[in-house]
Formats: sequence, structure tokens, C-alpha cells
Amino acid sequence: MSKSFGLIAGNGSFPLLLAEEAKRRGDHVYAVALKEEADPSIELHADKFTWLSIGQLGKTISFFKENGITEAVMAGQVKHTQLFKNIIPDLRAAKLLGKVLNKKAESLLSIVIQEFESEGIHFLPSTSYLEHWLCETGVLTKRKPSKDEEADIAFGLPLARTMAGQDIGQTIVVKDKSVIAVEAMEGTDACIRRAGEIAGPGCVVIKVARPRQDLRFDIPVIGSRTLESLKAAGAPVLALETGKTLLLGKDQLLKDADAAKLTITGLQI
Repeated sequence: MSKSFGLIAGNGSFPLLLAEEAKRRGDHVYAVALKEEADPSIELHADKFTWLSIGQLGKTISFFKENGITEAVMAGQVKHTQLFKNIIPDLRAAKLLGKVLNKKAESLLSIVIQEFESEGIHFLPSTSYLEHWLCETGVLTKRKPSKDEEADIAFGLPLARTMAGQDIGQTIVVKDKSVIAVEAMEGTDACIRRAGEIAGPGCVVIKVARPRQDLRFDIPVIGSRTLESLKAAGAPVLALETGKTLLLGKDQLLKDADAAKLTITGLQI
């Protein structure tokens, strides 16, 4: 039996692929495409859509309620740096911002979800429809990490967990047991490229979820842009947390990683 659900679409291919899979299964997608972020082709994947700004919380809730939506999904990145640009919150969003103790992503998104919940709109995990693309344990590519690369993973993993636990960023880049770069607001791809500029080829990239990751938002996602960043930085290894990281277009992504002689490995944490 088909169902209808709401989609808040950020940037990248994630919301497009999620909507595509939902439609393939016969479900109906009502999308709010974020003007500052979403790919215009989201219009082709939704039964009904509207373009709204990040700050238009009231209109987003109204769109879902007018269409009888009681379940929704957040998919696609919304750059944290948008908070420091010309985003004008509506009255409802402004009141929420006044309640948060800080502007960490987890704090902001948690309180936004609570506002939707108060209106009877419940958020599903961002992995909905795409569970088959979750990272598995072990080396997923033909290339295996060297002993030195394994040592860098072991060195960097607890540090990555600490950074993610503080909601600073989910990615850390290591080389020769030295921390080269830590992700902050710039995002994973910029962090990887910056590490390549600092330390040159041979960096190991580790990306993890928060220790108490809320799967309804901001879960780690790897796609073709990440592979391009790894190649640009000369970083041959990407270590990911098992079961909490989405590999978008998993089969093709791993083929592309093999062609580029990259290692992708899943870590059971």
C-alpha cells in the first residue's frame, strides 16, 4: 500500500536518490526544496513541491499540513555557514532561534524537529528507502589499507569520535599519526582538500557519526563529490563508521573507487 511523505531537500544527490527510490516503490513525495541549497531537478522527482527559504519554517509546516503529511524526511546537506549569510527567519523560526543555547547543528535541528512534532509531523530516519546503501564492516574496495594506513586509522578514530561528540565535525584527516585537518563548518570535501594542500598525498580520511547519532538528520553521507575530493588531495584511504554512513549509489561508487585505486573501509565502532 502506497503512502505519502514529506521531504525537506538540501543540496547534493541524496534527496534526489531518496525521492527516486520512494517513487520506484510506489510512494508519493511532497518536497520542500530549500532555495539556498536544493538541486532544481528535485521538481522531477516529487508529486508536489514548493521552493522555500531555509528560514521559512512556518510555510514549510503549512505546506506539509495542507497536503496531509504526517511523516517527513530530511535529506541533503544544508551548509552550516548559511547561518551567517542573509537568511531571514520567519516569526516561527525566529522564536525557535531565541530558545537555542548555541548554534551547533545538533542543537538547531533537534529543536526544529520538535516544532514539527508539535504539529503532528514526525520525522523518519534519513536512511529511509536507502538502507541497502549503508556502509558495511570491512574493506569494501579492491585496494586494502597498508599497515601504516591502518595505524593512522587506529590513531585518528578516537579523535574523530571526540570531535563528532562535540558536534564540531564528523571528519578528521591524519597522516603519519598527525592530525592534518578537522572538519568544521566548511564540510567534508573542503576539509579533505585542505588536508591535501597542507600535507600532500598520503592522507587518511576518517568519517564517523556522532556517538549518539540521531538518524533523522545530519548522518554521514559519501558520494561522488567525496571521491573527487579524495583524488584531488591524493588521499587514498577513507574509513567510515559501519551502519551509520550512507554510500550514495553504492555499487557505482565502489566501482569508481576501485578505478581510482582508493580504499573504502567500514569500521565497527
